[in-house]
Amino acid sequence: MRISKASSQFQGNYHLWILAFAIILLLFGGFSRFSSQNVISGTIPNSESPKRVVPVKGNGYPPVLAYWICGTNGESKRMLRLLKAIYHPRNEYLLELDADASEQERAELLVSVQSENVFRSFGNVDVVGRSSGINKMGSSSLAAALHASALLLKISPHWDWFIILGTSDYPLITQDDLLHALTFLPRDLNFIDYNTDKTARNEENKINQIVIDPTLYLQKNSPLFYAVEKRPTPDAFSIFAGSPWVILTRDFVEYCVHGWDNLPRKLLMYFSNVEYPLESYFHTVLCNTIEYQNRTISNNLRYVIEDGTSSQVLDMSRYDEVVANGAAFARPVLQEANDDLLINQIDKNILNRAPNCVAPGLWCLDRGIINNVTEKLEEEDDDEELCAPRANNIDAVKPGHYGMKLRGYFSKLAAEGKLRSSRCHHP
Repeated sequence: MRISKASSQFQGNYHLWILAFAIILLLFGGFSRFSSQNVISGTIPNSESPKRVVPVKGNGYPPVLAYWICGTNGESKRMLRLLKAIYHPRNEYLLELDADASEQERAELLVSVQSENVFRSFGNVDVVGRSSGINKMGSSSLAAALHASALLLKISPHWDWFIILGTSDYPLITQDDLLHALTFLPRDLNFIDYNTDKTARNEENKINQIVIDPTLYLQKNSPLFYAVEKRPTPDAFSIFAGSPWVILTRDFVEYCVHGWDNLPRKLLMYFSNVEYPLESYFHTVLCNTIEYQNRTISNNLRYVIEDGTSSQVLDMSRYDEVVANGAAFARPVLQEANDDLLINQIDKNILNRAPNCVAPGLWCLDRGIINNVTEKLEEEDDDEELCAPRANNIDAVKPGHYGMKLRGYFSKLAAEGKLRSSRCHHP
């Protein structure tokens, strides 16, 4: 957000005061909106905190998505850019910087969220104020995902799907497109990408290796410990594995969090000693529960690079390939100051998103974002106001080409009888 020279000194002092105040609140657990656990807040508590806008639910209305965006030290700006690229007032957003991030960066993230008029208007963006360490290879990552899903269950009773994103993810379609395509699907389908049969056999052998994740009990991220001994393959349940990037239904998330028949809790204890448990836990719970076995779409709507190249990063050279894929998200993408050509092109050609602005949709007033993006930004002092909220219009979406294409893919699956296809079988 740009400021005039005449007010720059005042604004600088003002933001320093706000930052200092936010840090004090963090240190004393002041971010909590829940009296029982001082872990989360989307607002600095005061009498003028915004009320959450309740979306209309029901037949023909779009779903509500609950996003968990997790990052680490130095990734708050990337997290904010991703948030603005996937923002829609119907959805819920939970931002979390792990324990490796400084208290100052966590406070700056909160202040950045609170400085956006759009986020304040709808009150649907929350920031975890006190986080644990997260090792992406260990069970601390699974614990963090379950914790985030539990918080989102408590924050809102309205969302339908839980989506895990990292700061290396970026959308390939607008939220209007995604919400439109999902509107016509049953809300009990989980999007999980399973390994092939051959890969599954290799994973079952690897899972017998016993590992310990010290990050579960240490304050900062720590390397895994590998035991010499191996344990036998379990026979009380079958192991399934696949991509850790999943989209889960609210009903299934509640089952994993509450575990009323004990299977999710038992599997959680087993996977606490497994490398990369996010690649197996949800897949195994789902496939070992009769109620959920046939509630899957074997596609997690991700385009992930898997060609074995040394860089393992999506860049501008892959733009045509990425866009033509038809996925909703791509990863990993570069988001560096001098090397973000791919996402700049996605912003311009697909999301119609100007720098520092949320991606526009039918819910907001388009004040020239789609055309003349650069020229408009040069004229505006307040970038976020380029997309100003319309009153009472968060329940309608306007799909474009990519939304219609994704809806067509789902329709094809339904016509072929593959909408509820199950990959819960062994060779």
